[in-house]
Amino acid sequence: MPAANFKYLPNVADVAFVARGKTFKEALESSGAAILNLMFDMKELKKDKSKVRTLRISDSAPNRNELTWFILQKIVSKVDEKGVQAFRFKVNRITEARGRIKVNGCIFYKKSRTYLSLLDVKAVTPHELEVKGSAGKKWSIKAILDV
Repeated sequence: MPAANFKYLPNVADVAFVARGKTFKEALESSGAAILNLMFDMKELKKDKSKVRTLRISDSAPNRNELTWFILQKIVSKVDEKGVQAFRFKVNRITEARGRIKVNGCIFYKKSRTYLSLLDVKAVTPHELEVKGSAGKKWSIKAILDV
């Protein structure tokens, strides 16, 4: 797995980031890493000896912008809904058929007794969400998080 590649951007009220990857898959995984890194203390979570578990997530959309928003929002909502401390998002498969793009992935998490939360991410805003790239070129995803 390539190292997560993201940086935080200045933003007045919320948190903005740009995640990058050699492929759309890598950029989407780096976006998940950017969100989870804000939500949880990764250093302490990795030390935690709790069993690693997974939550499956999937969605489809007519374009990559909408699909990215759907998937990133699902990461935030699933973590909140299940009350888990997630440390990784992995894309298992991306398929394109009949004018739709579908992502199947999973969130890796631990049910730690110690609460290792850093920041409450409420939502991924569709405003200014931007996916750039094409086959054979590097990809980037810019997103704003409501915190």
